[in-house]
Amino acid sequence: MLTPDFQLKQDENNLTIIIIAPHARVTDTEIFIEDDEFRFHSKPYFLRLCLPGNIVENGHEKANYDSSKGIFTIVVPKESPGEMFEGLDMLTSLLTPKSQKLKKPVIEVIKKDEDDKVEEEAHSEEEEEEEFDWHVEQHPYKEKELLLDSQTYGFANQKSGIFKRLQDEVYEIVDLPDPEHCPPADRRTMREQAETEKFDPDHYIADLYDDDAIQQIMKYDPPWCYMSENKDITVEFTDKEKQKMKNLPKKEYLLDDAMVTTLYLGLIDILFGYAYNVRINEGDENVESGWTICKLSATLSWLETFSSVSDVVRSCIRRSLCYPLYRHWDLSQTVLQDVHNILAAGKQQVLKCLLDIHSILGSSYPRYILNELYITDYCVWVQTISNKRLKTLASALEKRTISKEDVGFELEFIETNSADTEKGDSDTEEVLVGSLKAVSINQAGSDSDDDSEESDNDSSEDSDDVIDDCRICTE
Repeated sequence: MLTPDFQLKQDENNLTIIIIAPHARVTDTEIFIEDDEFRFHSKPYFLRLCLPGNIVENGHEKANYDSSKGIFTIVVPKESPGEMFEGLDMLTSLLTPKSQKLKKPVIEVIKKDEDDKVEEEAHSEEEEEEEFDWHVEQHPYKEKELLLDSQTYGFANQKSGIFKRLQDEVYEIVDLPDPEHCPPADRRTMREQAETEKFDPDHYIADLYDDDAIQQIMKYDPPWCYMSENKDITVEFTDKEKQKMKNLPKKEYLLDDAMVTTLYLGLIDILFGYAYNVRINEGDENVESGWTICKLSATLSWLETFSSVSDVVRSCIRRSLCYPLYRHWDLSQTVLQDVHNILAAGKQQVLKCLLDIHSILGSSYPRYILNELYITDYCVWVQTISNKRLKTLASALEKRTISKEDVGFELEFIETNSADTEKGDSDTEEVLVGSLKAVSINQAGSDSDDDSEESDNDSSEDSDDVIDDCRICTE
């Protein structure tokens, strides 16, 4: 069976499902509607959708088939008129069948008191409105380091053993020397040591003073620039992106609060590398795009996890001043603002960026392995998260400031020392110019004296010649 291309639209009362099935056998078409499940079957096509709200079959549903285009248009009433379904463009989530969704432990409730129901509803509302604290230092999975023979990594630390079969390609994929045996606690220490060794003060100073190209890059407006401010701008997925969403695995994740926090912070880290690549290339891609994204993301290059916004921001800034072509403090701050704008625009924009990363890494050997480790799961998971949580994360990122002293490269000392050297060179140049002028004046005076002496000698010789001539005439 083939899964057809489809689109979902809605108004206050109805859900419209547009199915593109040009080779369908129309006479055998079957449509099934029950609560939040919709099924469409017309050989060789089959489509099953798990909707975010209930629909009903009450006699007001309509279906139309355009034979010239091969398009079914099905209009189904909503069970609760006025309800707006969220996530209708999250195709992977819609295609996930109920049987494959992870559920809470199966416990049959024989009887529940009314007081328990009220308390449960109040608790549910409290969880929904809870303001998440992104600044709390958390240390998930610390106990597992002692229990597991092989270290875990990847999305939600659910992978292990991947690099055992990739020994020859390990150094082309990640910077971490021994991913299978290096515990998470050591990864950050090793990473920061590598960054300190890589940091080049001369490169940093060169970009600080010769920054014409960088200033031009900072003026570029990426696609997400105004989305968080203008509600009328919506994210549209291309046909290629829709197809990619359809091909994503159909699954959900059972995660504790600590791991959810880690995933959100890792999202900042990955989006920073992506936003930097988009900005410096002004929206285009090149052969270095995969390298740039991975190199600037400690999640992708060192398999690292973060426990606070401060940690991830510090890592992003440090790596942006060590590895890429342009290493400029203001540029790094601009890219951080890009990440804020992406998060504030909502999960549709975040998903669009992740799908683009997936395509870039998919065509970059051997970095496509990072799709298996991180990006594919991020593409699935982000379709299930709330926009409210993303906005609180964006707000936390915007409020988190970082100074040059926090980065740890002695940037202020390097800039001050460079400014003093520049001033000293300027003073030396002025002294040298003054000396050269003095030499020129002295040289000019010396030449004048020489000319005067030569003139006197010539006059004396001419006078002697005249006297000799007179003597000859007298004789």
